[in-house]
Amino acid sequence: MSVLRGATRPSSVLRKANAAVGWRTAAATVACMLVVAAGCGSSTGVSEDATVTAYVEAPLCAAAKQELVRHDGHAGDLRVRAVCLPNPREAKKLSLATLGANARQATEDSTTVAYLEAPDSRSARFTHPILETAEVPWISEDSGAAAMTRLLKLLESADSGSLRESLGKTLNET
Repeated sequence: MSVLRGATRPSSVLRKANAAVGWRTAAATVACMLVVAAGCGSSTGVSEDATVTAYVEAPLCAAAKQELVRHDGHAGDLRVRAVCLPNPREAKKLSLATLGANARQATEDSTTVAYLEAPDSRSARFTHPILETAEVPWISEDSGAAAMTRLLKLLESADSGSLRESLGKTLNET
C-alpha cells in the first residue's frame, strides 16, 4: 500500500527495463540456436587428422573397441574414437529414458559420425527419430566388430564434404 491509500503500480522505468531484458533474452536464445545448428556437422567438411566419434551401444562396445584398436584408431587420415553408451536394458526391460539419453548424447557431439547399435526394432522406434533430426546415421549390426569395420570402411571411402551426410547417403543406398 502506498501512503496515499492506493495500490502501488510499477514505474514506467521498470516496465521499460523488463521489456529490454525480454528482447535481450530472445536475441541470445536465437544466437545460441544458430551456433548449435552450425555445429551439427551437416554443412562443412572435416580436416585431415581430425578426430571423429562413433557412439556405440553397450552390447557392441567391447568388440567395436577391439576392432578399432586393430585399425590403430584410424580410418584413412581420420582418428576415430568410440564412446560406449550405458545399457538401455535393465532386468530384461527396455529403459526408454536411457535410450533417449544415449541418442541425445550422440546428437549433441559435433564430432559424431555414426551411432552403432544392435538390431532391435523396439529401440529403433525411439532412437532413430532423435538421430534423424541431427542427421546422425546409424549402423545396425549383431556384432560390434562388424559394425566398426563397416564404419571404418565407409569413412575411408567418404567424400570430402560432411561425413554425416556422406555416410547417411551411403547407408540409405544399401
